[in-house]
Amino acid sequence: MVEAMMRGWRAQQTARGLRLETIAERERLVRRFVEFTNEYPWRWMPSHVDEWSLSLTGERHLAPSTIRAYQGILRLFNEYLCDGRYGWVLACEAEFGPGEHPVMIVHEWNSIAHLQSYEGDPEARPFTREELQRFLDYADDQVDRAVRAKRKGALAAYRDATLFKVMYGWGLRRTETSRLDVVDWGRNPEASQFGRYGTLHVRYGKAKRGQPPRRRNVLSIFGWAVEAVADYVENVRPKFGCPEHPALWVTERGGRVRPPEINARFVSYRNALGLPKTLVPHSLRHSWVTHNTEDGVDRRFIQVQVGHECDSSTAIYTHVSDDFMNTALRKALAPALEPAAPNGKDT
Repeated sequence: MVEAMMRGWRAQQTARGLRLETIAERERLVRRFVEFTNEYPWRWMPSHVDEWSLSLTGERHLAPSTIRAYQGILRLFNEYLCDGRYGWVLACEAEFGPGEHPVMIVHEWNSIAHLQSYEGDPEARPFTREELQRFLDYADDQVDRAVRAKRKGALAAYRDATLFKVMYGWGLRRTETSRLDVVDWGRNPEASQFGRYGTLHVRYGKAKRGQPPRRRNVLSIFGWAVEAVADYVENVRPKFGCPEHPALWVTERGGRVRPPEINARFVSYRNALGLPKTLVPHSLRHSWVTHNTEDGVDRRFIQVQVGHECDSSTAIYTHVSDDFMNTALRKALAPALEPAAPNGKDT
């Protein structure tokens, strides 16, 4: 009966157009709940959810957003079983007797409500401009050191230095960066000075739950970043010896650089510089939003560039400096502080 329920739920989700990976992930979670309770779905009770949620919080120390996502998946399966249109309540009573049927076990009193638009780490912050310069300079220094020492890792060091410049220069996430291909660069007629690197097609943007990755085009705005990636693509990447590989970031063994490798190199550089551990690879994306906001770039342009549907999401990424806030305050107060025009006339 349990396997029949799983097959039916799988079919329902497939009919809704969900990805196979999403369906499989949800099914694995439900099966873990079955193992946790050691009970069949038609014998589940709300208390089982209470105990399971407590274990996720106390034993596994999962974030509230993760626990809520797990509870949401379990609720979807539970609602499917209790939906009279699918007949599982009647089927269970016919098979196991009166009262032996699925009931609603996830409700508003034993699940985490989504009360905030952002539940990430409040310690997360962007680089200051001085910290960013130190970080990128240090990455470049590793290339020079490897070259002088005639070490094998010079190509990898150059690749990683360019990779971090691209993450900041185009405001990318770590996974988006790792999935870039050489052909993702294109021309922008409005910025012909950047040549074939005027726009970047991001094909693996963050997806909504159950949906395919979202695509977007990110326009190039920093000449120094364009120069760095152009030099890498045209002069350094060919030396890796894998011209047929589509990836922009390739390894010395001919593979694609993965997100964990990006994270490991970032942490190595950050720790070597003694920078705060609150700085993570995603801080480069936060920095792009913050620095462009401080420089007066149009808010809507920034929102489209980073692929946010709502401005409230972009606001989360914005951590402007005190100097910027003071300047903005002076501009806001200027009309009120200007001396009155003579004879009561406007100037």
